[in-house]
Amino acid sequence: MKSLTWDSGYRWDDPNARWGDPSYLLEPGDPGYTPPPDSLPSVPKKRTKNTMPKSDYILQNDDQFAAQLKTFKTGIGAYATLLGVTPALVTSQAADADYMAYLAQSQGIAQATSQQWTAWKNIARAGGTAPPSGAPVAPVFPPAVPAVPPGIEVRFRALVKQIKASGNYNPAIGEALGIEGNVQSRPDLTGLQPAITATFTGNHVHIGWGWGGNGAFLDLLEIQVDRSTGGWALLTYDTTPNYTDTAPLPATPTKWKYRAIYRVADAQVGVWSNTVEITVGG
Repeated sequence: MKSLTWDSGYRWDDPNARWGDPSYLLEPGDPGYTPPPDSLPSVPKKRTKNTMPKSDYILQNDDQFAAQLKTFKTGIGAYATLLGVTPALVTSQAADADYMAYLAQSQGIAQATSQQWTAWKNIARAGGTAPPSGAPVAPVFPPAVPAVPPGIEVRFRALVKQIKASGNYNPAIGEALGIEGNVQSRPDLTGLQPAITATFTGNHVHIGWGWGGNGAFLDLLEIQVDRSTGGWALLTYDTTPNYTDTAPLPATPTKWKYRAIYRVADAQVGVWSNTVEITVGG
């Protein structure tokens, strides 16, 4: 502790100030010392979600993606001015939609006829019973359309990002244009258990962890550590997978233990992870 005077600059309500005769200030290590709030682990929180999370709006099947581009192409004309989409972007997206539809249809035809030609080639080479239809005929592909540069999906995502940033955008417009993902149902969090690992990298312990596919419904991971003291202590609240424990290593070999649990807002959810151990120091 150190002496304290009225003109020393400390507040009357400082929790470590003891006003009297004499007055003094508690310092780290003194009985009753209160650490400053910014020295204590805080609980970071994600942005409050007003709606249920949605899946990626991009359809992964090529035929479905081609149909999605066509839906957008057909509908964007009614909203282009409202959303600030230039005529050039409308024209570019239409060309992408036409070429993607051409590619998806052509690929389907090629795959189907490829199977027929392979079967006929095998019969012709090795013998066997020919189908009543005889040899397959050359496929008829859809009329060709002008090719576009690679990156149809990349350009579409960039355009949709621009549109959704518009102050005039709303989910109803997104539904009409086919660019709103499906609402994801909330999983049962009661039995959710994090999977963590502990590995030694450089001079620190690296804690590996992830969301387990449920990141849309979770806020953070609480990690605790036992440095062979016989009890668990809070290490951190982490909002990004993987964490590095930067605590100084002991001079002698010591076993450190780690465990973790997910959190939503101010509450723990699910169950504790399995405890992982690692020997450090020495």
